[in-house]
Amino acid sequence: MPPNSQEAPIAGLRLETRTQGDDTIIRCTGRLSIENAEVFKSQGKAAILRSKRIVLDLGEVDRMDSAGLGALVGLYVSARKAQCEFLLINYSKPVRDLLGIAHLLSVFETCVQAGLRFP
Repeated sequence: MPPNSQEAPIAGLRLETRTQGDDTIIRCTGRLSIENAEVFKSQGKAAILRSKRIVLDLGEVDRMDSAGLGALVGLYVSARKAQCEFLLINYSKPVRDLLGIAHLLSVFETCVQAGLRFP
């Protein structure tokens, strides 16, 4: 693991956080659900305070429920208020499907169009 990287296991969800300059990249693995949504959100808010851009890599998220979706939207709103850019990349089919059902796909779609990938 690089020196400015950290892992934080949360019940069913693993977060790998890397800092590159003013950017924080968070790779999520597992499920983003009610069991871990609050911890995920609080860790995300802490990253927003110290970064100008947050990049969430959701390629390894195999399940997300409404609480996970709420945490994601909450982080997006917090980032906007803090003038921090908030991007989602590599989201898996279950995440993409849920964003589509909630009519939120267009909010996060620009990240995919830009072709961003986890470094």
